[in-house]
Amino acid sequence: MQASRIRNFCIIAHIDHGKSTLADRLLELTGTVAVRDMKEQLLDKMDLEREKGITIKLAPVRMNYNDYELNLIDTPGHVDFSYEVSRSLAACEGALLVVDASQGIQAQTLANVYLALSADLEIIPVMNKIDLPAAEPERTAAEIISLLGCKREDILSISAKTGQGVDKVLDKIVEAVPPPKVDINAPTRALIFDSYFDEFRGVILYVRVVDGQLTKNDGLSMLASEASGSALEVGFLSPDLKPTAKLTSGEIGYIVTNLKSAKDAHVGDTLTLTSRPASSPLSGYVKVQPFVYAGFFPESNAEYQALKSAVERLALNDSALVYTAENSPVLGFGLRIGFLGMLHLDIVRERLEREYDLSLVVTNPSTDYHVSLTNGDELDIKSAAELPDQTLVKDIKEPWVRGEIILPKAYVGPLLGLIVSKRGHQTNLSYVDEQALISFEAPLANLLTDFYDQLKSLTSGYGSFNYELNDYRSEELKRLDFLVAGERVDALSVMAHKSEVESLARTTLSKLRDIIPRQNFKVSLQAATGGKIVAREDISAFRKDVTVGLYGGDVTRKRKVLEKQKKGKRRLKRFGKVDIPAEAFFVMMQKDKD
Repeated sequence: MQASRIRNFCIIAHIDHGKSTLADRLLELTGTVAVRDMKEQLLDKMDLEREKGITIKLAPVRMNYNDYELNLIDTPGHVDFSYEVSRSLAACEGALLVVDASQGIQAQTLANVYLALSADLEIIPVMNKIDLPAAEPERTAAEIISLLGCKREDILSISAKTGQGVDKVLDKIVEAVPPPKVDINAPTRALIFDSYFDEFRGVILYVRVVDGQLTKNDGLSMLASEASGSALEVGFLSPDLKPTAKLTSGEIGYIVTNLKSAKDAHVGDTLTLTSRPASSPLSGYVKVQPFVYAGFFPESNAEYQALKSAVERLALNDSALVYTAENSPVLGFGLRIGFLGMLHLDIVRERLEREYDLSLVVTNPSTDYHVSLTNGDELDIKSAAELPDQTLVKDIKEPWVRGEIILPKAYVGPLLGLIVSKRGHQTNLSYVDEQALISFEAPLANLLTDFYDQLKSLTSGYGSFNYELNDYRSEELKRLDFLVAGERVDALSVMAHKSEVESLARTTLSKLRDIIPRQNFKVSLQAATGGKIVAREDISAFRKDVTVGLYGGDVTRKRKVLEKQKKGKRRLKRFGKVDIPAEAFFVMMQKDKD
């Protein structure tokens, strides 16, 4: 196909604004998929994607329309996968910006627009769900015009569900999206925008060929990871894998390689030929760094190898998944796994439980901290349990994020109060019609647990939230330990700011008291920092009436039996073991009671 008749574009939107449904209609209209083979969310291959109604993994597909080759990339809409979205945008010349007519501009819409503008893409605004009774097309159009500076007639009004107006989207793509700039004679360079491991075929790369061309059996080199391999097969997706003789400059397709792991081909890396290597990589490559960590332990230590094997297999398809072995005196052997965010954590946990039939204990999520010691050493710790003795610590830095919240302006006051309660501060406040945009900075650790739930609660479900890592800042942080029956449980330890230690300790102990079952002896729950107890709760013992069978006689008979019971309880307290249920280790995620 001549480069002048190729159009590379992607669909970007906030989560649940209709990206995958629009992709379904485009596949139908272009005849890429037969009507009998059509199903909802066709490009979403995972069961979790269908159940949650979200796109987790991007999916490229080639369509033919009026003698044009249209290459579509359906991207995820959640903030956790924003780097994957940015690499998809780098593979395209245009983007369909889909906005729900009933919800208007949302936080991730803004984030994706900024990414598209920075990639210098042609943005085609599409207003979806105009058939809904709650749709407000004029208000939504005004928000889009304010954001993009376009004209009202530039905005396409469609209903992806019914197919209304979708044919105009195809015509607009052909008309507005520029063809790729190609140089077929230059040394081959291709952008890897996704990779996954197929257990039958090996590592498969999704690429956009920028310069040169790729053919079967070519020797391949990755400029960033320095891995090398060969192309066993090249082709395009329609939406199944379709082998072809070659991929030329400007085209999007796949390469079946002989690489052993997807970690050898990072998203954003530049692929070239070993026979004629390129001298410089494509711009924009960043190694993805997880910044949410949690301990994953099997309920039975006998399942540790099964857990490790399952995580290794998931990591073959997810280059952002980082894990190390971890050992807890209470929970035994497990893994500390790094994630891009809380949604990423939930997806991995659900996949491990469903696909590999594992029963897991997951500890409270934390972030990473940069620790400076008095002897000059620098540490990067992933959990509070790794923090050395406080007397050896000179300084602790925690990650801060830049965030944006879009919400109806009537809710601005409560939201500013929520941001302050999370140790954050507002940096900007602006209004677009009835919507407000709050820009703020806050420590990441305070946003991990229930910030999103509180945001939705305070804004009656209308608020949306987007964030990105800003920097690491020195703060007065302390390690808060929790003791159950006098024994410290490292898996419950958390890092907390000096000003929040006491309130966090009391809240957590209150939740633990409700979770840990009563024993035959009194159990003390304590929170300590630096060897000082800052809060305490007690779980009262079961009381068995041992005097129920005594009738009459001297009162000393009763006292003797009660004294014997008392001695037994003292012995139980010394040697008895408290069984801590699995949900206690995820106690920070428990919702506060009203």
